[in-house]
Amino acid sequence: MEVEELEKRKSRKITSSSPSSALINNLDDGCLMHIFSFLSPIPDRYNTALVCHRWCYLACHPRLWLRVDRSVQDFSEPGVFPNIEEAVSAARPGDTILIAADGSHLASNIQIKKPLCLIGGGELPDETTVICLRGSDREKQPARLCCSFWWSSALEFLSTCKLTNLTVKAELGCCLLHRSGRLIIDECILQCESNPLDYLSCPIMSTAGSGVFPSNLKSDGDSISVSHTRIEGGAKAVLTSGDLALQQVRVIYARTSLYFWFDVGCR
Repeated sequence: MEVEELEKRKSRKITSSSPSSALINNLDDGCLMHIFSFLSPIPDRYNTALVCHRWCYLACHPRLWLRVDRSVQDFSEPGVFPNIEEAVSAARPGDTILIAADGSHLASNIQIKKPLCLIGGGELPDETTVICLRGSDREKQPARLCCSFWWSSALEFLSTCKLTNLTVKAELGCCLLHRSGRLIIDECILQCESNPLDYLSCPIMSTAGSGVFPSNLKSDGDSISVSHTRIEGGAKAVLTSGDLALQQVRVIYARTSLYFWFDVGCR
């Protein structure tokens, strides 16, 4: 009896470790992709792409996220775009845009009017840089007048959005212009270039509720949430001209940088 029991246990172990027991792989591609859509893009969905060739194909499918990659030669590949503006234009509400690391991506006054998540493709935020050059895009879209001087920004938010693992630089003006919606900034670097006019620069500018830049888009609540983010340069970390005010500020002093946690909400 003992011998038979041992044989049964061995057979159970063999059966449980066999490939046929991995029931998740018996699901079709549509079901697997739907499951992957509930994973956070970084690091969970990124890690699923390392499991096998099939999971890599499904985890990187353009239905789950779009890619901005200037190194790609053939942009006929679905879901791949040469710049951020084209990716934002093609994105559907709720999409995730992965911005390739290595090199700078130019952005100037790009309006985001739908819920999106923008993620840097590097291991660290300083490996993926979005930069707004001074005077860039001035002919295409005139800069905006606010607080008695001209503002330009890399990205302009009119809907709930999330930024993570990115460096955003602005030579003059603001890195991020928040007009409405909930903006979440996590593990990013916001830099205003040092120059004689740096007192005119501000990493984050919010006009929500001010009426200066009225938005026709409905919002469930205007706010900004910043966590584990380096902020460098500019007159202030946040400049508000509407109903929002800085709240719950925490700062950690590292050897070479300051890391900020704070909210910007209703007064």
